[in-house]
Amino acid sequence: MPFVAPDNYPENADEVVSTLQDTLLDELTSLVAIPSVSWPSHDAAHVQASAGFTAKLLEGTGLFETVEIVSAPVADGSEQGQPAVIARRPPRAGAPTVMLYAHHDVQPSGDEAAWHTDPFVVTRKGDRAFGRGVADDKAGVMSHVGALRALAHLRPDPDVGIVVFVEGEEEYGSPSFANLLEANRATLESDIIIVADSANWSTEIPALTTSLRGTATLAVTVTTLDHPVHSGLFGGAVPDAMMAMTRLLGSLHDDDGSVAVRGLLDTHRRNSPDYDESRLRDESGLLAGVSPIGHGDVLERMWTRPAITVTGIDMPSVDNASNTLAATVRACVSLRVSPGQSVTQAAEVVTSHLLTHAPWGARVSVELLATGEGYAASTESEAARLMTDAMRESWGTEPVEMGMGGSIPFIAEFLTVFPEASILITGIEDPDTRAHSPNESLHIPGFVRATGAEARFLVAVNDGFGW
Repeated sequence: MPFVAPDNYPENADEVVSTLQDTLLDELTSLVAIPSVSWPSHDAAHVQASAGFTAKLLEGTGLFETVEIVSAPVADGSEQGQPAVIARRPPRAGAPTVMLYAHHDVQPSGDEAAWHTDPFVVTRKGDRAFGRGVADDKAGVMSHVGALRALAHLRPDPDVGIVVFVEGEEEYGSPSFANLLEANRATLESDIIIVADSANWSTEIPALTTSLRGTATLAVTVTTLDHPVHSGLFGGAVPDAMMAMTRLLGSLHDDDGSVAVRGLLDTHRRNSPDYDESRLRDESGLLAGVSPIGHGDVLERMWTRPAITVTGIDMPSVDNASNTLAATVRACVSLRVSPGQSVTQAAEVVTSHLLTHAPWGARVSVELLATGEGYAASTESEAARLMTDAMRESWGTEPVEMGMGGSIPFIAEFLTVFPEASILITGIEDPDTRAHSPNESLHIPGFVRATGAEARFLVAVNDGFGW
């Protein structure tokens, strides 16, 4: 729905959020203390508790007609998905409806010995708070709550419609997302969708994410023998499965590390911000003497060009290794797909490459485990302009448009169900957040500025119609 932006933003939106900061951080601490890992191997009661806590926060804003905890079957109907929270305030007088999306589930803590603090106890160190989910994405939940509280303070009875959709299984691939959308289509229908699950350019410069690579996960199995055999007796004459697997996986890249699979789209991005090798080394932790891979613009390599990573191999550990030629080896291959290419097509191209590059006649099979489409957007919409203006005012600097090498597959599903909606991908994270890794952290001043920008945006949309 087209709308006219107001001439001026509320001057005190950031001031209101600033007064809420301590309360928001205390509530974030309580939310992080709930280990809401949505993977089946973890206790689902924690995810339910996290949903309940989130629902109470939204009820407390006093803005919503309904606040519900809902779930839907997973895609194959085999079980019920994890709980999501949906709150709705209907629009009035022809105003648009804005959806605020985040997720309340988190990644597992991983190797707790690698953490400097307890992963589920928020620990403050200077301007940063540490803990699992403190940024990804419980800060997104709390940023929405803070912006809504500011809206309620600045416009106690707003006309703008508001939907809050806080998902409970994003970190596990959102297996019930499509069914959840379909079952709650009428409640979720919105004109603008803000997805607070990305990152900013830095702790000082905000960003709108305008492109995401797609993703496909492949399980590759290589077999060379009908049973394992003694490496001393047959090594040197018989190719073992691991030997064949490493040769096969090596064929996926050229000598400089560029993807060597023909048929994958290689997209070039215009007007990327400056980003040099020094910053790449600093942000990634690339060791001295280790060279980056690929060629050309660094951001294109990370944002829009294809990438292939081997993320796991089923083999005995070093401690359990015996002198044996392995008969079968299985590997997990993660494919990142350029925006604009079908991930199914890309997966087929990689599968064909693997099947035709099997060394020594090794038997190769490939199973497609999961996919998620990419995303590319224009920032020419009125909603994007309005958000950019809000960021500029709250952060005190010019925002940038950035891509994201990672994927948010449900964006494509949002577009399928709500094709006319303007989608704005914002975020609370920064290059040192370390989401999914040990010592995940939140930059607190950036969290406050991002919350202020969202509050400005909501008030501006509410005031922009002149009814």
